[in-house]
Amino acid sequence: MDLANAYSALAADLPAVFSMGLIGVVGLVMVLIDSFRNNHPSIPWLGAGAMAIATIWEFFHLGAPQGTAFFETIRTGGYAAFVNLIIVLTGLASILLSNPYLSRLKRDYGEAYALIMYATVGMLLLGAANDMISIFLGLETMSVCLYVLTGLVREDEGAVESALKYFLLGAFSTGFFLYGIALMYGATGTMVLPAMAEAELATATNQLLFWGGLALFLVGFFFKVSAAPFHMWTPDVYQGAPTPLTGYMATASKAAAFGALILVLYHAVPGGEATLVLAVIALLTMVVGNVMALAQTNVKRLLAYSSIAHAGYMLVGLAAGTSAGYSGALFYLLVYAVMNIGAFGVMGMLEWDGQQGRTQTLDSLAGVGEQRPVLATTMSVFMFSLIGFPPLGGFIGKYAVFAPAVDAGLTGLVVAGVLMSALSAYYYLRVIYVFWMQAPEDVEAEGFTEAALPQVTPTAMGTLVVCAVSLLVLGVFFGGVLETTSAFFETTAMAATP
Repeated sequence: MDLANAYSALAADLPAVFSMGLIGVVGLVMVLIDSFRNNHPSIPWLGAGAMAIATIWEFFHLGAPQGTAFFETIRTGGYAAFVNLIIVLTGLASILLSNPYLSRLKRDYGEAYALIMYATVGMLLLGAANDMISIFLGLETMSVCLYVLTGLVREDEGAVESALKYFLLGAFSTGFFLYGIALMYGATGTMVLPAMAEAELATATNQLLFWGGLALFLVGFFFKVSAAPFHMWTPDVYQGAPTPLTGYMATASKAAAFGALILVLYHAVPGGEATLVLAVIALLTMVVGNVMALAQTNVKRLLAYSSIAHAGYMLVGLAAGTSAGYSGALFYLLVYAVMNIGAFGVMGMLEWDGQQGRTQTLDSLAGVGEQRPVLATTMSVFMFSLIGFPPLGGFIGKYAVFAPAVDAGLTGLVVAGVLMSALSAYYYLRVIYVFWMQAPEDVEAEGFTEAALPQVTPTAMGTLVVCAVSLLVLGVFFGGVLETTSAFFETTAMAATP
């Protein structure tokens, strides 16, 4: 790598990291404000403003030519802008939903919002990475912040247990990840993704190093996206973390990890050779997620297993190994983020147990539709979309990942995915049934009282309504989004910035 022109190229490269730089600088400003004015109420609004500006920036760069910056370490242009757009949108929604929630818990620490900002910086780097070092830096920046956010309520034993479990298993998976990178580098002599695919694996030793390294590398990624059998941490962590932050972890981190995984599979793995492994993991993930969700009585655990199942659906698109499969997975990522940020947001607004919903059963929310009709209506939209009912975005998302898999000859995998989607209708519809059709006196569980339910702020309510409406828009006017994601994979030639 020739660094002679590093400073002269810096000005040209800076726009590529505008969102990362803006969010990182604002995060630092939030820390400084908090050091002088502890937990100042302006802090979350600063974060929301930075996320909103980054959202606008990334939206207007969706059609930009694809290339690289900072000596081929990160990608620029349409693909990176799309993944970044999902991340900053979920970050914005998470701050708007977390503000009233954390204020109610008296945990609206300035540091919490700064951690969201820096986790987002890591996610943006991860989703736009073009070499292994950038992937690792983004992954670990994101993960360290999420470990702390999980245990934000330090007095709650469930939160502390979740944070410790997340940290220990995350550190363990990082070992696999790093060892895999080392082996892949040893086989190819490069860290840059496209150069890995171009490297000649002339000897059996090199081939063994590369494929062994890729296997270990994928173990680390499967942990981050909650794919079975590396999903064990997910239900406990999601149940113990503050609910809107759980939604942030379930959506933004998954968008970043899948974004990076698609780049690795598309640019670094020659000929889509990982298809069989991805198909097996996708099948196992769909089955485990949906079957385990059937037995859950806590909605946060139910949504945790649901997120595992949806990771399996996205892996079906990746298993196809085609441009259409990768394009469909990107579209599904957007829909998945909207569905889940909304579902966890609703549950955050319905918590009455004082333990972040950790001990609150689904039956205890019987009749909530009468007391909170808007929340119940938006939750119904999210549940129907998670099932895949038309004309909501969830239906188009599943079609977008299943159709390329059929074209690639993975019909059996798609049949299993459709059957698992049908099975999921049981536990999603059960939520709707309890909210609207079950009276409190008909259940044995201790239920809420009107006074126990928290007041919902207009900002939080507006965020949930926007998410619900967005699912309808994505389900009806999906053509433009799919055309945009398809354009990212029309050519493998990428312009490099010197």
